[in-house]
Amino acid sequence: MSEQYVIDVATGAVWLTLKVAAPALIAALVVGIIISVIQAATQVQEQTVSFVPKIIAITASMIITGPWILQQFIFYTKTLIQSIPNITR
Repeated sequence: MSEQYVIDVATGAVWLTLKVAAPALIAALVVGIIISVIQAATQVQEQTVSFVPKIIAITASMIITGPWILQQFIFYTKTLIQSIPNITR
């Protein structure tokens, strides 16, 4: 097992994490900005108002993108398993 292989596996894992987390983070960001604009316009400065819409948006994004996320995990895992024979070379 070379150092380059370990770096490639770690890089792939980081990119996979970023791709999988992106839909939920983007949904939370968009909802947070919308709620902040509404709070600024109405001068309601309650901190807990944005939590429920963010949770709903994150849950919805995970339900919508769930099959894609699972497909990404399966592809990465298959790639790792198929590369096991090449590790000893």
